[in-house]
Amino acid sequence: MIFLDMLGAAERQNHSMLCVGLDPEPARFPGKLHGDASRIYDFCAAIVDATADLVIAFKPQIAYFAAHRAEDQLERLMQHMRRTAPHVPIILDAKRGDVGSTAGQYAKEAFERYGADAVTLSPFMGFDSITPYLKYHDKGAFLLCRTSNRGGDDLQNQRLASVKGQPLLYEHIARLAQGPWNLNGQLGLVVGATYPAEIERVRVVAPMLPLLIPGVGAQGGDAGATVRAGWRPGVFIIVNSSRAILYASPGDDFVQAARREALRTRDLLEAARPQTGCIL
Repeated sequence: MIFLDMLGAAERQNHSMLCVGLDPEPARFPGKLHGDASRIYDFCAAIVDATADLVIAFKPQIAYFAAHRAEDQLERLMQHMRRTAPHVPIILDAKRGDVGSTAGQYAKEAFERYGADAVTLSPFMGFDSITPYLKYHDKGAFLLCRTSNRGGDDLQNQRLASVKGQPLLYEHIARLAQGPWNLNGQLGLVVGATYPAEIERVRVVAPMLPLLIPGVGAQGGDAGATVRAGWRPGVFIIVNSSRAILYASPGDDFVQAARREALRTRDLLEAARPQTGCIL
């Protein structure tokens, strides 16, 4: 599968498990860019250029572009990433969740309009909300499983009395993604870095799936604990940091500061990797 091949190539070339999330907030832009939504592309492209040799993936969050009528800037950014870092996969963070023809349109948006290599999805509506994305055999899909927000407990950490063994909902999602839903080996799971014990549990239930792990950095997830819980030889973890890198400095040195923070985070993650000598 091309998406997994790209992850492997990026991990080998950049020696990295770090994903930089692209969540542009013009109100937080530094210096002369401050407050200017027309400069979203410029800000994000500068971050990409500064970190392209340090990451396993980039993860643009679609809402941060759409809220500012900047979808055209997102299209330009996707093209820029393809030119600048063709070996680095792009995960479109969209968290879509719908069925039938609507899901098909969302899949077309992610993979044809924007050219993403993978997308984040909500599995709440079941397998038929996932299948339109799986028709793109060279692409990946990450299902929300155990998210980093505190309110995730409201549903994800509840037991399913009607399922054998009464698993927690997030455990059931992991089993489905590891098993009957993963028809072509395209699925991964989103598990928050703020819950390392749950990361470890997901890894037990779904030992072979790539994990997209947000929450390191501004959300307080521990990089070392995240790697120890989720990394296994031959299996990918993609550890995302967004705000801590994007807004590492409020000044005109924001590009250099973003690179320093990305390098620091990458090295923290790599230092926590067990010394097995195995890099994919």
